[in-house]
Amino acid sequence: MNMAQEKVHKTLSYRFLLIVLAALFFLTALTVGASTVNLGTLNVWVALLIAAAKASLVLLFFMHLKYEDMVLKISFLATIGFLAIIIGFIFLDIAFR
Repeated sequence: MNMAQEKVHKTLSYRFLLIVLAALFFLTALTVGASTVNLGTLNVWVALLIAAAKASLVLLFFMHLKYEDMVLKISFLATIGFLAIIIGFIFLDIAFR
């Protein structure tokens, strides 16, 4: 393998990772706060939105998905899309029982 083909690993500073960790703590507190508010049918959607934001932060920065090749990013997005379709079918099934 020549030098041009070697993958360069991006290192993130501890300061940046602590900022991401603080954002995760904030989103966790937001999840707890949102669970005490009765939003009716929106409770599930709010919880899923916050969980998706937390998962995105972990995947992008702690698991370095942001710095991976496009093939891996596309396969990950396809997996998430399939998961969203399956969850949507589950919600439809529950809603019409």
